[in-house]
Amino acid sequence: MFRFYVALILSKLAYLAIKILKNSGGTSFAGMLALKICPNFLKYCPKYVNDTITLTGTNGKSTTSGILAHILENGNRVIHNVKGANMLTGIANVFALNLPCKKFDYAVLESDEAYLTKLYDYMSVDFLLVTNLFRDQLDRYGELETTAGFIKNAIDKANPILFLNADDPLVANLGKNKKVFYYGFENVEFCSDKHKSSSTAPSEVFKCICGEELKYSKQFFAQQGHYYCEKCGYKRPELTFKGNVKIYDDYSELTIEFGGNNYEFRVNLIGLYNAYNALASISSALFLNIDYEVIKSALLSYKSIFGRAEKKVINGHNTLIQLIKNPTGASEVLKTVDLNSQILIAINDDYADGRDVSWLWDADFERLKNTKKPIIVSGIRARDMAVRLKYAGIPTEKIVVEQDLKTAVEIASDSDKIEENLTILPTYTALLKLNKMKF
Repeated sequence: MFRFYVALILSKLAYLAIKILKNSGGTSFAGMLALKICPNFLKYCPKYVNDTITLTGTNGKSTTSGILAHILENGNRVIHNVKGANMLTGIANVFALNLPCKKFDYAVLESDEAYLTKLYDYMSVDFLLVTNLFRDQLDRYGELETTAGFIKNAIDKANPILFLNADDPLVANLGKNKKVFYYGFENVEFCSDKHKSSSTAPSEVFKCICGEELKYSKQFFAQQGHYYCEKCGYKRPELTFKGNVKIYDDYSELTIEFGGNNYEFRVNLIGLYNAYNALASISSALFLNIDYEVIKSALLSYKSIFGRAEKKVINGHNTLIQLIKNPTGASEVLKTVDLNSQILIAINDDYADGRDVSWLWDADFERLKNTKKPIIVSGIRARDMAVRLKYAGIPTEKIVVEQDLKTAVEIASDSDKIEENLTILPTYTALLKLNKMKF
């Protein structure tokens, strides 16, 4: 314990120095120092928390955990790695900066899929919520079976209560022989032409655990939907939380059936993918006996964290920033893009982004071929993005290459017409760089 308290003191001092010098966002350094001083630092943290909820999956971790933490913060003390630093250093960071003076009712911890088992080596947890599993950073995770294996090993180690997306066959299978509550959509209604059309991006063939190709009675996007196997009878499990959703241009209306009651919510986030994030968060909150009116109010007041359908003003222009990082996520985001806006795409290939950018060819960038203005591409792999746009049908004269992100943003926002909107689609490290810029 002595080293634990030394780690707390020194990590707080280090964080203070970072903020004074303005050298970093401080999302991981204090945690890295705490783990260096006290390798078992995370083992001592659960005693300061009543219930620990972990979240993992390919897409939606930050938004789902953000919504859930926002709901729980009404009347509760909540600790949450809100900035999305989801490896051990990021999780240690949030504890190092908040302990030991407070006792928390809940910890809401987003975890990288590959680090979940390592986290469970140190921390006892009560719940695990899994959002989805898509191809992502093949150089880090390998194929989907590998990522699913990471999560299954973690589940077997910690044996938490599970909240699983029943519409995703890979996620649903993680609940076999476990204590699990399933959420999913019974029906999805698109009330916006923008979101209605299906993606032209290549789709994967998903197989049942018996090896037979899965069939679908309803398929919402990618592998998400109502699936079944004609050979062995495996099918989408029965739902604990039954969702129905209407998708509009920039919001959704959800109805959730649980415990014999129907609950209605408005979610001020765009796209079906965010409706799934909201459904996961609401389902967890209902299970935790959070009052319906509290959940409803929290959803209306929730503000997106940086880069997840984040709205801000850049040089006088209303700007929507949406992180893209893999084919399925990018294709769903591209469905929501305003083709009348000025579009900037920033692609990096640093470690946190994934070195392999072949995913650009599997994302549905063809949706941008009717854009009204030239598309600006930036980042380390700006030229790769320019080539992808060329083959997506965008004329080369409408593609502007500017590798320096700051300059690219200035070009994108260089208009005297304040009513012109800006859309920025960055990968993760480009998003971090963008977040540090002053406009």
